[in-house]
Amino acid sequence: MIHIHPFPAEMPSEEKASRVASVPYDVVSTAEARVLAKGNDDSFLHVVRPEIDLGTDADPYGDAVYQLARTNLESFRSRGLLTADTASSIYLYRLTWRGRSQVGVVCCCEVEQYRNDLIKRHEFTRPDKENDRVRHLVETGTHAEGVILSFHDQPDIAALMEEDLASPPLFDFTAEDGVEHALWRVRDADAYVAAFEQLDALYIADGHHRSAAAERAPRSHLVEQHGGSTMLKTEDEDLEHDGDDEFMRFMAVCFPASQLEILAYNRVVKDRAGLSSAQFMAALAEVGTVEAVSDPIPGERGKVCIFNDGSWHRLSFDPAGINAADPVESLDCALLQNLVLGPILGIADPRTDKRIEFVGGIRGTDEIADRSGVDGVGFSMHPTTMMELLAVADAGLIMPPKSTWFEPKLRSGLFVHRFSGSRPCES
Repeated sequence: MIHIHPFPAEMPSEEKASRVASVPYDVVSTAEARVLAKGNDDSFLHVVRPEIDLGTDADPYGDAVYQLARTNLESFRSRGLLTADTASSIYLYRLTWRGRSQVGVVCCCEVEQYRNDLIKRHEFTRPDKENDRVRHLVETGTHAEGVILSFHDQPDIAALMEEDLASPPLFDFTAEDGVEHALWRVRDADAYVAAFEQLDALYIADGHHRSAAAERAPRSHLVEQHGGSTMLKTEDEDLEHDGDDEFMRFMAVCFPASQLEILAYNRVVKDRAGLSSAQFMAALAEVGTVEAVSDPIPGERGKVCIFNDGSWHRLSFDPAGINAADPVESLDCALLQNLVLGPILGIADPRTDKRIEFVGGIRGTDEIADRSGVDGVGFSMHPTTMMELLAVADAGLIMPPKSTWFEPKLRSGLFVHRFSGSRPCES
């Protein structure tokens, strides 16, 4: 049984929403964020990427950055850019892009259900990235960006959403990237709470590090160290709470699985590991059928298009070598790693090998060809499906790195969850 909770979201006004809204913290570099926020003191990038307000040599993980996040967030509140809703509620958030829409339920979910695997994950997290998000949470006392969760389509939830979407939104605008964003306050939050109780699980689609940080933040505090720097300390013991504490919840946007679209997550390897072009193509022929193509899109599962020596080919993996019963090993990205990237190109660990780059499907296949250069090899993948993702999570398994690329992205700053006052460093 899934428990969701209404909360008094802090939101911009209808007039300010488009100016406040920003891309998420993790889809742009510091340099890119600085360009996007230039000339706009109201951009939420000043909160989620506060290092843009410091010098170009500033450490993005330094104490000053997290303290500035707190200062900037308080400035947003004092300037009226973010105002708390008058009562706790649940909201609907619609994103429309390229002729299709997806609508998510904005609510708070329970840390305890994340711990107990009722909110299921499919990725490993990196401690350094977790620490970054925990520091941000601890300093600001706010979930500034929501986790994208998904659930198996449920008729009662769909009916509630359809009814509420018929009313006028709180705001509706189109961002510079062409994505339309609209937000509604639902009329009966309790009805959504009851409908979600019919679900057996929620699934993290995007936001594993934010979810892990939300679990750690209530047990974390900052400890002043000699020399003026601070470190993050997380206690191992369970935290005493009464179940209704806001710090034991985290903000999420929950989408029906049928509405989420995963784009391909492509690969480029900088060299052929000493193989000539002909030798590389011969090695590919040992693991499947290879044919020259003009269209660089694989078109279906079990196939990958490969850019090599200035031209595209399609590799069709031998069906006899695919274990369809294994939800991980049957994924195209796993087949590519196990049959091509590892044994032929020597990419033993794609998480750490500097020879491989990952290219989000939003950038198109021309980007693959451009990055491949003269000696490299590019791989155009078939997108992982939501049903594949759910199957991996249900099995308690982990997907290969860079398996999914979700579009469109949530805009940050349209709603935030304040779970405590900002917390000063403790000595």
